[in-house]
Amino acid sequence: MIRIASGDAEVAYEIVGDGPVVVLLHPFPTHHEFWLPAGAALLSRYRLILPDLRGHGESDVGEGPAVMKKHASDLVRILDHAEVGRACFVGVSIGGYALFEFWRRHQSRVIALALCNTKAQADIAEAKANRLQAAAEVMERGTEPFFQSMLPKLMGKSTHQTRPDLVDGALRMMRQMSPEDVALVQQGMAERPDSTATLNSINAPTLIITGNEDILTGPPEAAFIHQHIAGSQMKIIPRAGHFSPWEKPEEAGLLLRQFLDAVHGA
Repeated sequence: MIRIASGDAEVAYEIVGDGPVVVLLHPFPTHHEFWLPAGAALLSRYRLILPDLRGHGESDVGEGPAVMKKHASDLVRILDHAEVGRACFVGVSIGGYALFEFWRRHQSRVIALALCNTKAQADIAEAKANRLQAAAEVMERGTEPFFQSMLPKLMGKSTHQTRPDLVDGALRMMRQMSPEDVALVQQGMAERPDSTATLNSINAPTLIITGNEDILTGPPEAAFIHQHIAGSQMKIIPRAGHFSPWEKPEEAGLLLRQFLDAVHGA
């Protein structure tokens, strides 16, 4: 992977393929490998930039909470280092949160957006308190209890029943995060701004994807985003949870390929 300085951290990214650029942002608490199975559907036409968001994979977390403006700044550094002016962006969960911030600050660099398994609203008080409590507990008890508690929420019931290998693969990615990484990323998500008002400003082609078994950011949250972004498309992947592109890579890859091909006039 390529490592570059970005503010108070070094961040890592990988580039594969050739063609129009697509930036793929993974969910917490995984890293860029999350996108490799679904990304296979894009490789024949697109140049994929696969960052590890700060605090994930091989990217440093930096000092203090990993707030959304830091993630957005990291994306700018990666684009500039890769000599990319404008690109299409795809983000899952925290990747979507980062893209809302990126749009507010750098929308001229966005050709199109795909927002997967994410939501526009900020955390309510209870959710924020839960994140901060989890951040404190992981520093005391380590990451494993936290990861084990998250697995049932991150992947759908169907995946747990029929694809334990995918559950194991996700856990392997998660285990690259240190307690400090988890804590500071959670704190950063707890502080994220509400992006509801931002939705009405999004005028780039937009695809919204979720899984019908996503209990964190499922069809209701996707429908809310869809209703507030004019001209957007919404797709639901059956038998998939919060990690829908990882759980159903062929389906997610096809949806993204069709969307991107339409954007680029294929």
